[in-house]
Amino acid sequence: MKTAVIEKGDIGGRCLNIACIPAKAVLRAADVLTEVRYAGDFGIKVGEPEVDFKGVGAHRDKVIKTLTGGVGMLLKKNKVDVIEGEGSLTKDGNVTVGGNEIEAGNVILATGSVPKPLFDLEFGGKVLDTAAAWLLNERPNKLAVIGAGASGTEIASAYGRLGTEVVLLEALQQILPLEDVDIARTAARELGKQMKIVTGANIDKVDVTKKGVSIDWGEGAQEFDYVAIAAGRAPDVEALGLDEAGIERDERGQIKVDGHQKTSKDGVYAIGDIVPGPWLAHKASEEGVIAVEAVAGQDPHPLDHSAIPAATFCYPQVASFGLTEDKAKEAGYDVAVGKVPMGAVGAPTVYGDRGGMIKIVGDKKYGEILGAHVVSAKAADLIEELVVAKELEGGYPELARTIHPHPAFAEIVLEAARATDGWLIHG
Repeated sequence: MKTAVIEKGDIGGRCLNIACIPAKAVLRAADVLTEVRYAGDFGIKVGEPEVDFKGVGAHRDKVIKTLTGGVGMLLKKNKVDVIEGEGSLTKDGNVTVGGNEIEAGNVILATGSVPKPLFDLEFGGKVLDTAAAWLLNERPNKLAVIGAGASGTEIASAYGRLGTEVVLLEALQQILPLEDVDIARTAARELGKQMKIVTGANIDKVDVTKKGVSIDWGEGAQEFDYVAIAAGRAPDVEALGLDEAGIERDERGQIKVDGHQKTSKDGVYAIGDIVPGPWLAHKASEEGVIAVEAVAGQDPHPLDHSAIPAATFCYPQVASFGLTEDKAKEAGYDVAVGKVPMGAVGAPTVYGDRGGMIKIVGDKKYGEILGAHVVSAKAADLIEELVVAKELEGGYPELARTIHPHPAFAEIVLEAARATDGWLIHG
């Protein structure tokens, strides 16, 4: 198919330029600092490490350049035209860019989401959205982060370990509100060593000056160099001309799609943060594959939202998919639960990463894996085995009989499956 990409910003979009990738580059710098700082535990003597934040920024920018360059090469290799500008739909389902109309047999909308400010504030200066927080070229001495979801927790964990005094503020009673309560509690215990965590935060007032930010959440006004707001996003659809094109949206403003990502307008598809489901880059990528296959006349399987893993790259990492224990009970399942601390198997002790736990939520009737939840230095890697088992219709009894290498972090999955099945050995 003859293909064009319309992009008003940099190739690679938000994920590569201002979100996922720069975030993980800065988080990796914090990981390295942590490893060096505790090298003495392994008999390696080094002096107290220093953070060269300009160097951290240089690493971040190099990673961004490498990966966006790779995307540019892929577009060129596959003869994809790149059109610079902001695109919008016509009533006929074509696209206009800069006053020029482009005839398109099919259109895939993939514009993502934008941050939402709070407390009548405007982003800029001392008020950071998540992108600005990751693209800072100076390390703040004091930073307030509002919102303890995945993005806010990552920002707080990175800067807290890099030497910034961080306060993480969450209006709800637990950080990582979408996670299982046991997982959130375990994560908070580890993260509390890196920052101050305030849950149930009732922020009365935020004052911004050229010098900094003053915030009062019931403990008196506290001064910070910056405040990062990570408490909400909205679909980036204002410029798309959806109403003119007759494309339906739901009550949250997201575009309604069917299992092939097709909108209410023939020939127009939508993916990512502008459609229902978790706001995750890897979910958007898979939706893109489904949409293209549908355009090509194939009949792809719709995305199963219950098997989409989510990962938060704080330290330790948090990863999960499917139902929490509470949600499984609310849904009426006869729930089996297996919980095992990471220290129950050998590898976490060998590598000095004993913090965390794993939890499998299953259905006793069929042995089905309803959900899995991990707090560990390797959580983002560990969760995928459980996702694959579910996708291939394996259950926790099958995982409990699957041999895992020793000593490896993956053995914790084996023990959690055994625990869920009622015969935990190590733990």
